[in-house]
Amino acid sequence: MYKQTIFSRIISRKMLADILYQDHLVTAFRDIKPQAPIHIIIVTNKLIPTVNDVNARDEIALGRLFLMAAKIAKQESISDDGYRLIINCNHHGGQEIYHLHMHLLGGRPLGPLIT
Repeated sequence: MYKQTIFSRIISRKMLADILYQDHLVTAFRDIKPQAPIHIIIVTNKLIPTVNDVNARDEIALGRLFLMAAKIAKQESISDDGYRLIINCNHHGGQEIYHLHMHLLGGRPLGPLIT
């Protein structure tokens, strides 16, 4: 069993968050330190530490991450102008919380990278 994360607490509703979507596979909520006007975290409910820990049983949940990203981008009115999806993996990839998650960012031109 992996160590529970702050995301685990949000998923279980033991920690408050602005949750936009939740089902049995994924949870989406607004980032508390947004890097763009729209910054939403979409996380697997199952604690998967990194992309390196994904296995075939996770395929449906990972597909749901992308489906929800597209749906939420449309709801937030950023789908037409565009948005960025980011998944970091491990220290050199910039991962800070070891619970697989995707950042959905938009609402302004993001340029080649977010700094």
